[in-house]
Amino acid sequence: MLNYSELLKRINAKIASTSYGSNPKNLYEPIDYMMGLGGKRLRPVLTLMACDLYGKNIDEAINAALAVEVFHNFTLVHDDIMDNAPLRRGKETVYKKWDMPIAILSGDLMMIKAVELLAKTPNPRFYQILEVFNDTAAKVCEGQQIDMNFETRNDVTHHEYIDMIALKTAVLLGCSLKIGALIGGAETSDADHLYAFGKNMGIAFQIQDDILDSFGDGAQFGKRIGGDIASNKKTLLLIELMETVHKDDKILMNNMLNETNENKKIEGILKLYDKYQIKQFAEQKKQDYLKKAFESLQLVNIETTRKKTLEQTALELMERMS
Repeated sequence: MLNYSELLKRINAKIASTSYGSNPKNLYEPIDYMMGLGGKRLRPVLTLMACDLYGKNIDEAINAALAVEVFHNFTLVHDDIMDNAPLRRGKETVYKKWDMPIAILSGDLMMIKAVELLAKTPNPRFYQILEVFNDTAAKVCEGQQIDMNFETRNDVTHHEYIDMIALKTAVLLGCSLKIGALIGGAETSDADHLYAFGKNMGIAFQIQDDILDSFGDGAQFGKRIGGDIASNKKTLLLIELMETVHKDDKILMNNMLNETNENKKIEGILKLYDKYQIKQFAEQKKQDYLKKAFESLQLVNIETTRKKTLEQTALELMERMS
């Protein structure tokens, strides 16, 4: 089994050698720019890792792996527009560097290019693979819309939040593994277990991200601590506070949520998080989903030693986020 860094080199080489088109220049340049911003490339690496799990030549999965990464970056281009985000990985977002119409069109084209890349997969199960990809793409869009709907609601439940992050973030990890497994020749049941493994790991990753936004080290985390609090984002932490806060503290909480001084708001909400042990609650939820993920991995009908790389990758990524 190849490890993460070895597979990442394959992915980066494929990205560097791939041309998406050239004319008109201002339509295609943003795609090259976005794909060149880097990142962990977790999703395409998982695609290759799942294929490698079954001893298949990973070159047969390289186009599908890149398709997953291009699709992921397409969602980021459009998310940045919807979030009015000026920076992505420390660089100007596409709509800021060019303009919004170009970002929308280039994003649309990335979705088309993702399907083109997927279609280059030389596999008799291609239509099954395409079905998984398209179903996941629809779910990611659903999750983004649900997340936006949450902005105007104060009655979001834990269950609704988990469903949203599963759609918006986690299903693409599951999809990456399932596609790789199908290309590798896995039984459908194994591919489904790997999908569940990836999905539950994705939920755990997002909960960890929520925790770090409030309790992490800003320099290590790579963004400002308390950003979710400042924007009143409905995270698992804020939802739990809203559900458990005593009536004596509810007025204080509402005042803090309406506070215009961001530093004061962050400090006030963090004090309430400490008082109601919100971090401990979120940590337990994260552990619950990690447990579910590894239970699904255990069900994959292949020798335990071959699954070790996947298990270690998940644990190392979680540790790096800590």
